[in-house]
Amino acid sequence: MDRYDVEADSGGGDELASAPGGLLDLLGVAAAVLNDEGRIVLWSPEAEHLFGYSSAEALGQYAADLLIDPRHRSRVLKLFNRVLAGESWAGGFPIRCKDGTARQTEFRNVPLQDDQHHTYALGIATDQTKLRELETGLALTSRLFHHAPFGLAVLDPGLRYMLVNPVLEKIHGRPAGETVGLRPSEVIPVADTTQIEAAMRHVLATGEPLLNQLTISTTPSDPDPSNEHAWSASYYRLQDQHARILGVAVTVVDDTERHRAAAEATRARRRLAMLAEAGVRIGSTLDLERTAHEVADIAVDDLADVAAVDILDVIFTAADPALPDTGQGVAFRPLAVAARPPTDAVQAADPVGEVAVYAADRLVTQCVTTGRPVLVPHLSAETLRRLGSRPDSDVLERAGAHSYLAVPLMAHGCVLGALSLLRVHNARPFDLDDRDFATELADRAAICIDNARWYRHERDTALALQRSLLPHQAPDRPGLEVATRYCPADDTSEIGGDWYDVLPLTDGGTALVIGDVMGSGVTAAATMGQLRTATRTLARLDLPPAAVLSGLDRLVEGLESSFATCTYLTCRPASGTCEIATAGHLPPVVIHPDGTAELIAPNPGPPLGIGDTTFTTHRLTLAPDSRLLLYTDGLVETRTDAIDDRLQLLLDILTGPRRSIEDTCDFLLQHLRHPGSRDDVALLLAHVNPRLTSVTMNTDMAQGVPAPSARP
Repeated sequence: MDRYDVEADSGGGDELASAPGGLLDLLGVAAAVLNDEGRIVLWSPEAEHLFGYSSAEALGQYAADLLIDPRHRSRVLKLFNRVLAGESWAGGFPIRCKDGTARQTEFRNVPLQDDQHHTYALGIATDQTKLRELETGLALTSRLFHHAPFGLAVLDPGLRYMLVNPVLEKIHGRPAGETVGLRPSEVIPVADTTQIEAAMRHVLATGEPLLNQLTISTTPSDPDPSNEHAWSASYYRLQDQHARILGVAVTVVDDTERHRAAAEATRARRRLAMLAEAGVRIGSTLDLERTAHEVADIAVDDLADVAAVDILDVIFTAADPALPDTGQGVAFRPLAVAARPPTDAVQAADPVGEVAVYAADRLVTQCVTTGRPVLVPHLSAETLRRLGSRPDSDVLERAGAHSYLAVPLMAHGCVLGALSLLRVHNARPFDLDDRDFATELADRAAICIDNARWYRHERDTALALQRSLLPHQAPDRPGLEVATRYCPADDTSEIGGDWYDVLPLTDGGTALVIGDVMGSGVTAAATMGQLRTATRTLARLDLPPAAVLSGLDRLVEGLESSFATCTYLTCRPASGTCEIATAGHLPPVVIHPDGTAELIAPNPGPPLGIGDTTFTTHRLTLAPDSRLLLYTDGLVETRTDAIDDRLQLLLDILTGPRRSIEDTCDFLLQHLRHPGSRDDVALLLAHVNPRLTSVTMNTDMAQGVPAPSARP
């Protein structure tokens, strides 16, 4: 037997004794026995305490004379005779105490007989006020226990249920009769009750209550058994006035609504933070593929386990694509797929970058053709089939995909594609809040995707224009071998400003030109084309380099892109003479036959377009097998390095063992141009080789190039 349940008596015998301070002691129950004459023959110490008469004063006295007011004597005698006749009676009436006061007393009167058949009346009495208080307390406790809107339980010191109220029955999902005698680990619908029982033991051991201990679990009382509830439990040690430990009381309050509200508030704050982060992360560049990956990565941070961005293929070819016709298959180009944590469900995604035609009944097709979100909280076999082909739906089912959401990517009223979301590990299905959040995320992402699309369109247009205006292949000229390179900027917005040209002169010489229009895009490319045309026209006039730049300066003043840099150089290999003029451009490099390299630093003029400017022609002599390098700033300028350091690095790379001019161009780009460069690069490398003069001139004459003539 549990040590809390019984105690040995003080004499050390085998009898069991209640601890003092029990219910009878609390009530102060008195006992008196009357014989058939109405005289007191037994008077308990409690009766002496309750009424004030000692046993010496009470024994042998007529009870009616000693205890009853004369006004109530006849009524009491009738009740006394009924008890002697064998009828029990219970009720209350006032007793006259020794101090002269009247005490309202509750009686239980029963008849007694001894072995000689003498009749007695046993009266058990207590103060009626105390009794009513106790009855009221018990009634209140009983009503509270059975009708409280929260769970209540009492467990013994061995943590076995003794009492369970109806609310807690529902939480446990079993009747109280099946719960009594069991431990919490056998009753509470939580996978791990170790912490709950540990909390109860702590309360029993210390007497310190533990309040508002949160437990998350399901409950059979919820129609949807998958819904999680929050229960706030408090534990109190039960003990009597003599500190005898009786057990532990537990109150359980359903805190689900507050918990869900707090969780929703937390989720709302987290999603606001996600939207703010999306504003920073999405569209950090104007690259369409990277933007799509940024969208997918944001979506799997909190919203989904798998995210895919599918763009309509038509937006890559049409400036203003129309919404696909309902009922027809739609061509998509998947641009990004992300999963966190990893899942086999990604195997069902179409290869990124390849065009895929989705049937009209596909859910993502429905999303883009209607321009509305598609929410499937619980995926069935039929809806899984509408996510992909039969093998794909099998993969999704095996991976555990159970909920789907697709929202259109729309910008300026134009559907660009869809953001598709799956839940695999997250057991909660997508809901309307998820739909609204995904829609807002998609709206923000669509603007960035649309910007990237337009920049890509402009980039492709500018690049096509740029390439069409540049020489398709720089021709070798008399006494010169020429290699050229043009590399567009990796950034989509920076295409369009750099150019080079190789022009024949009337006396057999060659003009080498390199320039950079400030600005980017189609306008810069068009300006470059105009400058290139004007340079070719001026070259036919056989003007000195400074005069050519002056003519170009007047032209640029009237163009939309108002500034440009340029180097114009003439070379006559037969005599080794070279004339150079620069307009705000980086200096050319001469690589001498011995392998050393140096910058040609003529007096530089300002950029073209300043107006009212005088340019200077610089003259030098080139030895046979010398080389000339002209380049734009995209080759050497960076955001972090000093330009002098970069120019020295250029000279160091050019110094040393010689490579072919083609290999040299590639080597320069490999070692000087950084990945992700935001600027175009144009290179022109010419090798002075007088031995090629006659062969090339004959070829030029055969192709109709004017014969050289003496310069004036």
